[in-house]
Amino acid sequence: MNEILKAQFFVDDLSDDQKSVITNINNYIKQGLTTKPSSVAIIEGAAGTGKSVVLMELVRQYMTDNHYKTSLVVNHPELYKAYQDIAESIPNMKVNTIRRPTSLINDAQKHNKKYDIIFVDEAHLLYSKSEPYAHYRGQNQLTDLMNLAKVVVVVYDFDQVFQSKMYWDRALLLKTIGNHPHKTFDMNFQYRMVASDEQVAWMDDLTEEKPMKPFPNNSDFKFKVFDTAGEMFETIKKRNKEVGMSRMVATSGFPRIGGRHNVEMDSFSLPWDEWDPQRTHWAKREGSITQVGTIYTLQGFDLNYVGMIIGPSFGYDPKTDTMTVIPEKYSHKEVFKKRKDMKFSRDEYKKFIADVLNVLMKRGKYGLYLTAYDDALRKRLVDLYENGK
Repeated sequence: MNEILKAQFFVDDLSDDQKSVITNINNYIKQGLTTKPSSVAIIEGAAGTGKSVVLMELVRQYMTDNHYKTSLVVNHPELYKAYQDIAESIPNMKVNTIRRPTSLINDAQKHNKKYDIIFVDEAHLLYSKSEPYAHYRGQNQLTDLMNLAKVVVVVYDFDQVFQSKMYWDRALLLKTIGNHPHKTFDMNFQYRMVASDEQVAWMDDLTEEKPMKPFPNNSDFKFKVFDTAGEMFETIKKRNKEVGMSRMVATSGFPRIGGRHNVEMDSFSLPWDEWDPQRTHWAKREGSITQVGTIYTLQGFDLNYVGMIIGPSFGYDPKTDTMTVIPEKYSHKEVFKKRKDMKFSRDEYKKFIADVLNVLMKRGKYGLYLTAYDDALRKRLVDLYENGK
């Protein structure tokens, strides 16, 4: 197994918290395999809390045991490739048991297949509506998975909901589960970043439009605000040469210039990340240092250092001293796709956009470098950084 993937998804020395969650879920799974209707185990936690580590320990236990008919599904194309890589390296685990949810559902319904356990990573990416363009004609993928398995183990983070077609909140999850037995296993401990709780809270406050304050300097986590994206890119390239896995990332909204839809700001100009059918996921490809990552290539992955460009859909309000979210400047239209069964307010669209920024800022284990496209927002961030050093 690639060492980078191994370090992210498997931990040799699990924490007591993680061991406790795994033991409790194991007990719940064994109980659910003997009862009807199907049971749902919900692993819930914020970005960086080690949800995937816990999930992969369960996957390794059950999906290498021929007594169980199992599958691991994920609706994120880059994570899907990573899990295929992982499956090839685990004895007795079959690569073809790693599926995209639409593929598994359509195949199982066509051939009347049933499962003992279905594991779902990033379950907040499951479709909660019909999506014929993506060949999904059901009404809710979690409902379909519950009908296919005795136990469904799902990983949810409601703060990683970015699109209307994949909309989930706790109320919708509980409504979808209905009368099926279910239990939530909370993971409220931070593992990805070496950042302190106060530093993580600073990132949350920023995206929640709370009054701005200096970044706390109380851990080994590296933080710096740059006045130019060009200078930040030079620093990211240095970090990448030193420790690898350091990338530029950005949120949507950059204008087209001369027919190009690059991320362009001061002396910085790079294309967006590109989907690639090769098995190596974007975060691990060395060529990605010359592209700008997005939520679609980085959700679920660790980096060492993140160079975060806050895009044009974020501004600054001097009256409230807050960063503001401006949906009208967000150019990725999938976020605003309408659906017949529910309507979204402007504030809900703002939260989708803020959630994208929040998750991207938390990709870096060892450091976050920051700049902003909006002049006023960038100046305020620089001032806070300079005065808080």
